[in-house]
Amino acid sequence: MAATLRAFATGIALALLACLPWRAAQAQGTGPEAARYSAAVATEWFRVVLPAIQQTPGQSPPVAARTLAYLGLGLYEAIVAGMPDKRSLAGQLNELESLPPAQPDELLHWPTVANATLAALTRMLLPNAPADWMARFDALERNMPVAQSADFDPAQRSPEVIIRSETHGRLLAMALMTWARTDGGHDVLGPRRVRLDAGYVSPSGLGAWVPTPPRFARPLLPDWGNNRPFMGTLARCQPPGPPRYDETPGSAFHREADEVRRAGTQPTEEQRRVALYWADDPLKTPTPAGHWAWILTDLLRDRKADLATAAEQYARMTIAMSDAFVATWKVKYEVNLLRPVTYIQLAFDSNWMPPLMETPPFPEYPSGHSVLSGAAAAVLDAFYGKDTAFEDRTHNDRGWGPRRFRNFRTAADEAAVSRLYAGIHFRSAIEHGATMGHCIGEQALSLVTRGAP
Repeated sequence: MAATLRAFATGIALALLACLPWRAAQAQGTGPEAARYSAAVATEWFRVVLPAIQQTPGQSPPVAARTLAYLGLGLYEAIVAGMPDKRSLAGQLNELESLPPAQPDELLHWPTVANATLAALTRMLLPNAPADWMARFDALERNMPVAQSADFDPAQRSPEVIIRSETHGRLLAMALMTWARTDGGHDVLGPRRVRLDAGYVSPSGLGAWVPTPPRFARPLLPDWGNNRPFMGTLARCQPPGPPRYDETPGSAFHREADEVRRAGTQPTEEQRRVALYWADDPLKTPTPAGHWAWILTDLLRDRKADLATAAEQYARMTIAMSDAFVATWKVKYEVNLLRPVTYIQLAFDSNWMPPLMETPPFPEYPSGHSVLSGAAAAVLDAFYGKDTAFEDRTHNDRGWGPRRFRNFRTAADEAAVSRLYAGIHFRSAIEHGATMGHCIGEQALSLVTRGAP
């Protein structure tokens, strides 16, 4: 009889534990796995950060990509201890040896950790955001438990758990920012960066880049290519270089310039639409990296993804995009190739100007749009499949969308060729850039997240 009662009691206990997964996890000291929560904490932060980037001075495309990469990495590291089959990226990324670990005997609530990490990182990465955006950051962090009540069950969030989770998230954010301050890009808005840019002297010579009309602005971030990238494997993605500079009619270089001239002189309505849709100008849009981050955010929301899925996808794609800009800027200022407007005015028509937008103030080869879009598409291909159709709603609020694509590569190719339609890139910069970007995306996908370190 006693044995029967013990067996009955054991059965009841097991049934209760099965019905109360959080209580079972609490006994283990880790809390429910991150995959049990929705991606809402992550996607809501990115939905606020992207327009904030658009309105924050100094968030040029390379800088914005860096901002997003630290947010993506921070999100992943915030909850990695809540993903039993995953491991930290510390030890794989350049000069990032370790991060504050989550203690295995202390219960954490992963959405609370993620919320605290993203809030702290956003404030530190956008210190000069307009005051109303700073207020929005505060409000988003404070109101997240109410707005996403399904993920913030009070039964899982005792005062002790809240304090412990928020403390861990903020400590992690500070550790990441300590590392970020040594990458060469942290002081982009400070006096040191101003001195570096002011002291840069552009090399001269046949085919060399020169400031372009109408503003003839100084080169943007000429030292950005010397920043520390996240990954140490970018050298294998080096592009082959542009055709040899030549003003002879019929030469490879001359033919590429003539293609830009013809497309720019009489663009079709579709070419105009493509060029403007993918322009992604700073202070008008969330920049090219923000465009692809918006696409990923909508994919996660549409598919009702979980928090663990969002963390890995944001981390891999944003790291790829940030490194794409570092690698691109390094090649740009090493090759130092003139822009199409300069060549066309020399060889074809002294009055020719790109018809749709100003030429950006930095060297031509390779195309940053092409590298970044190729990298982003490679990551999305791996997670969603190469034949996944999707709807791009990034510019809906500007009346330019939605725009539908049959797959990510199609979108990346359109983003790349948009720069030729705009009259600001040669064909080789576009095609070599796309290949370079795909290679960088593959490097991000090769980062090891499974198994013990």
